[in-house]
Amino acid sequence: MDYLLSPEQLAVRDEVRRFVKEQVPSRMVREMDQGELESGRWFVEKAGAAGILGLRFPKAYGGRGLNWVADVACMEEVGVLGTSLGCAYAMPSIVGEALVRFGTEEQKNKYLAPTLAGRLYSAEGLTEPRGGSDFFGATTTAVADGDEFVLSGQKRFVVGARDSDWFLVYAKSDPQAHPHKSMSCFIVERDFGVEVQNIYQLMGTRGGGTGRLVFDGVRVPKANLVGELHGAYDIFNRMMVPERLTSAAGALGSARAALEVATRYSTRRKAFGQTINRFQAVGFMVADSVALLDAARALCYVAARAADGQDDPRRIVSEAKKVTTENCWQIINNAMQVMGGIGYTTVYPIERLMRDARLSLIWTGSNQVMNLLIQHEWYKEVMQGGGKARDVEDDALTPDEQEKVYE
Repeated sequence: MDYLLSPEQLAVRDEVRRFVKEQVPSRMVREMDQGELESGRWFVEKAGAAGILGLRFPKAYGGRGLNWVADVACMEEVGVLGTSLGCAYAMPSIVGEALVRFGTEEQKNKYLAPTLAGRLYSAEGLTEPRGGSDFFGATTTAVADGDEFVLSGQKRFVVGARDSDWFLVYAKSDPQAHPHKSMSCFIVERDFGVEVQNIYQLMGTRGGGTGRLVFDGVRVPKANLVGELHGAYDIFNRMMVPERLTSAAGALGSARAALEVATRYSTRRKAFGQTINRFQAVGFMVADSVALLDAARALCYVAARAADGQDDPRRIVSEAKKVTTENCWQIINNAMQVMGGIGYTTVYPIERLMRDARLSLIWTGSNQVMNLLIQHEWYKEVMQGGGKARDVEDDALTPDEQEKVYE
């Protein structure tokens, strides 16, 4: 779908593609998956030095001043490496969204600029032991004390917990208020006293140093409050755009990688005297996968355009996350089926991509949560949009208002 990209967008996409091909040793990918390396920091440092982090952000802070369409195209290229490195690459874009839109100039210079340069490593504290999707039911608290806030509580499943320099953390600053007016967002440096108690052993998405953070009376300067006090609702809603759009775009890369491996394999593997790509059963699985991939990519680009031009693109972004991750899961399953038994072994990377892809259906809001948001926004649009388009209900063959009984 190169025709959907401008010359500038194609150029930066190709720049990231070359970086992924030439600057990321396969040995490092293997070591992360095997647990011998528990950090994506090395990748972020390289990407920062190459100037390819936070492409959407202003040049003054180290970005390129590009748009979401370019970002999605580049994120797909990183996605071929799997979800661990994809998440490491996306994190400056995710936490950077909060700082660019809601942060102070001091925060942007102190945290965002060195993060985009790869000198600081960052992570985000959202999920808590008592729940994930129930974000506003968080129990981590932030109590004002003079010129500081005192944070107490826990966050878990934090990618980069092991060695990040700073964390974007949400906490209850007014537990008695309505949930949407009860939370605040903070920049919390590791050196403030954040404790890492556990690094999780994961099915996939390994090597990212995913762990549990403990805040036991951690003191955070008031200067590190992001946005308004008790104003994290607006920040969280905006943060879900990069969270979900980078998840969708990364899944495109993983799906494409698996499909390309299986396609090449099918042109080499012989059975019954011919290569298996000549069998309709195999060819149709490949065709189904190509269609799923193209449909997902098209939706991602539409969502990217919406994110560039709309104040609230959450519905289409949630659709992109849901459809792309589900299509990715199906494409990787098809790739394994094409390859047969050898695809289930570690001789090929299909099994790793499959383990990685399973998480994408869960994180940044499960796909069931995506359905909740999609249906809510769709009902609102339809019910508020009366009169703008033809009402085909009147085109029924035998319209009869007496037969339209609703209760």
